[in-house]
Amino acid sequence: MDEDHASHEHAVDESILESRRGFLKGAAVTGGAAALGYSAIAAAQQDQLQPRRIPASGLRNAPGTANHYYIPAAVNTVHWGYFSKSLTPLFAIESGDFATIEVLTHQAGDDYERMIEGDPGAESVYLWTRERKNVNRRGAGPLDAPVGAGAGWGVHICTGPLYVRDAEPGDVLEVRILDVYPRPCANPKYTGKAYGTNLAAWWGFQYNDLIEEPKPREVITIYELDAANGQDFARPVYNFRWLPMTDPSGVHHKIYDYPGMITDHSKVSENHGIMKNVRVPIRPHFGTIGLAPKEADLVNSIPPSYTGGNIDDWRAGKGATLYFPVSVKGAYFSVGDSHAAQGDSECSGTAIECSMTGVFQFILHKRASLPGSTLADLKWPLLETREEWVIHGFSYPNYLLEFGPQPDKQLGVFEHASVDKAMRDAYRKMRDFLMSTQRLSEDEAISLMSVAVDFAVTQVVDGNWGVHAALKKRVFTG
Repeated sequence: MDEDHASHEHAVDESILESRRGFLKGAAVTGGAAALGYSAIAAAQQDQLQPRRIPASGLRNAPGTANHYYIPAAVNTVHWGYFSKSLTPLFAIESGDFATIEVLTHQAGDDYERMIEGDPGAESVYLWTRERKNVNRRGAGPLDAPVGAGAGWGVHICTGPLYVRDAEPGDVLEVRILDVYPRPCANPKYTGKAYGTNLAAWWGFQYNDLIEEPKPREVITIYELDAANGQDFARPVYNFRWLPMTDPSGVHHKIYDYPGMITDHSKVSENHGIMKNVRVPIRPHFGTIGLAPKEADLVNSIPPSYTGGNIDDWRAGKGATLYFPVSVKGAYFSVGDSHAAQGDSECSGTAIECSMTGVFQFILHKRASLPGSTLADLKWPLLETREEWVIHGFSYPNYLLEFGPQPDKQLGVFEHASVDKAMRDAYRKMRDFLMSTQRLSEDEAISLMSVAVDFAVTQVVDGNWGVHAALKKRVFTG
């Protein structure tokens, strides 16, 4: 086990968590700041880079005993490119607790000036020089992979995990998203703004279906947002064609195949004035959100699965509630891959990848309380909004069982995923949902699905392709 992936006993006790908190404070604020060599980090206030408990008063539905935790995105609060049941949790939380969690986009290096510079947390995570790489493992692959440690088998910067006390396999964790807002640019040149990046990548649906030269190509588009939320749209600023580069460790990359690389803008041609009069409505949300699965110690963050992960549904934003089946003791909740906007399918490879902060509340539903409820027999991620139930189907409902838990075996899902398989899974899950929660017969459920359920492509870029099924609650008069 390497230094970025500390193993531990599943019975997490307070001594371990207190030790973790002390380590975070010491490494991220004192010794860590000095080692980074960034004056901005060294001068940062002590509480900027350390998790802490803050009063829960003032939050809606806050029980008198609830705690509220603040978790910044920093080098010691994130894991890059994988989920794991063997990580040491940042905190042990109780059912009913709240957390404000910062999330960094894994593509901030596309424009360092706008998305990293002057931001202590982002600088600490992205620091990579010939002498030092702060977050070494990026992905579930081998540490000695030619492309870089972790092999990029998973790309998302995830904040967490949080350990949920009393959570056991068979329980369901309810995650309420109370708020989502963009991370402001820390560079004084762009005060009041926030930025995101969209990549038309080699894994995108378009890569082998281009009509203009050069073919193939990868193109990055930078978008600007109002960090104060005064505007509800993102504006395209410029784009550029990504060019082969050599990373600080001396590895040459012909394609965008490893996360966290910093683009040298002196070597690319920026095209400004693009998409004139275009305003993209923002839908801030978290593309990757969920729990650690039981099948493996290192799980690629790209393909979604039965415990959530990279679902990439833009509905997972403010006001939404997600329900995840608990697979391991403590649940191990992490969140990442924040987006400013995304269309169904995310066809080019990414959304508008943008660092965000979310406010969450966690409710644990014990297995004994589930029979007869909407959550009975829940074995997959369920999303609820004020108006809809949204069920997520994948090409392989549990690809870790299908292809094997080893990181190299997990890659099999990328070769065999398809929309028709995802549609079949979404159909079966919605049928079962209607039969179990509404007590419909199979014939009744099938009829209702055809006339009232909207099936659509969630994403075709995450290895395990997704189709979601949305059902309006008002269909049921009772």
